[in-house]
Amino acid sequence: MKLFESKVLCFFLVLFCIIILGIKGQSTPCTSTFFSALVQLLPCRTAVAPFSRIPPTDACCNAVMALGQPCLCLLLNGPSIAGIDRSMALQLPDKCTTNFEPCDIMK
Repeated sequence: MKLFESKVLCFFLVLFCIIILGIKGQSTPCTSTFFSALVQLLPCRTAVAPFSRIPPTDACCNAVMALGQPCLCLLLNGPSIAGIDRSMALQLPDKCTTNFEPCDIMK
């Protein structure tokens, strides 16, 4: 349990730094901040963990659809997030059968 708590603390510390530095989607139509969009996708943690074979849950797919394509792309174009496999996250719209356009990922 202690390892989990330290990972969660590290995760939120990184998010706090991102917010403080102002790394948000300034030029995108997404109305959510990076942090709020990330929090909204918490139900998807297990589906986007590295090497996970767990499919997205209904709660995850509902969160993806509620968040919308612009905000999902904002997250995927943002800084790397520990414990998130970006390529698996890119597959969420297809796995959740949304009609989102693919995200243009900036490298």
